[in-house]
Amino acid sequence: MEKKGFEEKEEEETRTSLFHHLVTRRKNLGDDAKIILQRLIMISRLPHDLADRTDLGAHYENLNFQLNKQHIWDHITGLLLIYPSYLLHIIESSRDILTSVLRDVKVMQQQPHRTLLEVKIVFLDHNPQRRLFQQWSYKVLGADQVIRDPAVKVLEDEDVSIETLVCSVLSTLQNLSKKLEQSKAPPGSVLDETPQLIVHQKILERLLGREELLSLQQYLDMYKSTLNISIEFGQLNPRNLFSAV
Repeated sequence: MEKKGFEEKEEEETRTSLFHHLVTRRKNLGDDAKIILQRLIMISRLPHDLADRTDLGAHYENLNFQLNKQHIWDHITGLLLIYPSYLLHIIESSRDILTSVLRDVKVMQQQPHRTLLEVKIVFLDHNPQRRLFQQWSYKVLGADQVIRDPAVKVLEDEDVSIETLVCSVLSTLQNLSKKLEQSKAPPGSVLDETPQLIVHQKILERLLGREELLSLQQYLDMYKSTLNISIEFGQLNPRNLFSAV
């Protein structure tokens, strides 16, 4: 009995020592090892002849799996909404992860049969105070789930500002995040029960036509630039939109 207890204690100390070794090693890596959370919101137009939209979800599931193996400390959360004609992707992770996802988009666009057509960066939040999602998931939306919201009629005004359109997306995502915290259900189930929490596709259509938003190539070019340029909208303060819990 004493020998068994000694072996169990030794095994526990080994596991603990390994854990502390990994933590210590990470701390010794210095500032380069510090992960600063970023939130990226990307939209895209999908081809009308896309056969199976679930393939997009499977592609990103596999991409996240591969990225998690390469960046074991970078936790990926977010939501991919696949509309009949559009895509809305919210990604929360490190800058390296976000850039890897966008570079993958560029590769997809260079393929003979492009899955993602026009791509725009709607919003980038550097070091948000909290995550909107606890995990990453995707949802394929049916035509019946893209509801007709009377409030969207206001956004059909040709003079609507880019800030109004972006704030509409951010506020809807904030409401979805609160609902997820309350229900503890997966995002797909919550959206099935409360379709008003789905960002209206008309807003995505309007955003894709706005020149103020960076294209995929513009963002990647800016990322490679030595200049430290923020693409957050000048008068938009994400702290006011995503308050801390």
